[in-house]
Amino acid sequence: MGKRAKPEEIIAKLREVEVRLARGETAASAARAVGVTEQTYYRRRKEFGGLQVDQAKRIKDMEKENVRLRRAVSDLTLDNHNRLSAFADAWCKGDEATQAGIS
Repeated sequence: MGKRAKPEEIIAKLREVEVRLARGETAASAARAVGVTEQTYYRRRKEFGGLQVDQAKRIKDMEKENVRLRRAVSDLTLDNHNRLSAFADAWCKGDEATQAGIS
């Protein structure tokens, strides 16, 4: 897998492709000239088109934070499920200390 481009690099390449397109080049040749495939150009244009560099950086940072928070919620949900399951097992077995609320 190749290296991931930074948002500022992506926006610079998108601008360069737009300039080349304005000069009359095809999208495929303009994309190849900046070192990406035509499909990558269209995908990045959809994601980053019209954004400033600082906006793109902020979006990427927010996406990373969102992944981190989703993982944390998932871990906490699993922990809570495990505790409830253990409590239910103890309750069904008739553990008097657990039934009385003493752990």
